[in-house]
Amino acid sequence: MQNIFTILLISSLTFACNKDNNDNTDPNQNANENPPANVVDVDGNSYSTVKIGNQIWMAENLKTTRYANGDAIPNVTDMTDWNNLTSGAWCHYNNQSSYNNGYGKLYNWYAVDDFRNICPSGWHVASKAEWLVLTNYLGGESVAGGKMKSIGTTHWISPNTGATNESGFNALPGGYRQTNGNFYSIGGTARWWSSLFTAGSFNFSIFADGTYISNNNSEYQRAGFCIRCIKD
Repeated sequence: MQNIFTILLISSLTFACNKDNNDNTDPNQNANENPPANVVDVDGNSYSTVKIGNQIWMAENLKTTRYANGDAIPNVTDMTDWNNLTSGAWCHYNNQSSYNNGYGKLYNWYAVDDFRNICPSGWHVASKAEWLVLTNYLGGESVAGGKMKSIGTTHWISPNTGATNESGFNALPGGYRQTNGNFYSIGGTARWWSSLFTAGSFNFSIFADGTYISNNNSEYQRAGFCIRCIKD
């Protein structure tokens, strides 16, 4: 009788433990997930990754020339052509490929919004809500930028105020392209698209002269900003 009781007790405890292990109520699917060492896009570019709070981000700006299904994204260099776009496109800052390795590419909004997904499979362009989760986790908009910026002045212009990169986000100042095709602020500004467009698309910016991160509602779908992808 004692042996039977012991068996029943062990079975009951085992069932309870298995139930607890399988009952994951965390709404963030990345909460208990370690980031992959790197992620590779459809062009074969490899990106380092970082886990910040419960989010897994690329730690580099996107460089792809194709959507995840392999379809090409046009490289548009001419200013007039860029200004007239109504579909996805990319460019290098100042149309110089030497900027690619350090800063990635600039993309217009249409490339972000394309159903073919500009990020690698299993990743997506971060939404405004996901950017705000990151900002709040790092202490709020007044200080988050400093915790995200790569340190030193190899990429950022001096003084690169308050840069610690303690988050590991490694923000790089790729500058941006205006709707008229002109380029601005390489080394001084890091600016990224968010994924939703409702009366404008929010973009998030970090600057060389401060520790803050700002979010702005851009009505200009033809602007060229960098992209950071986040894991699904």
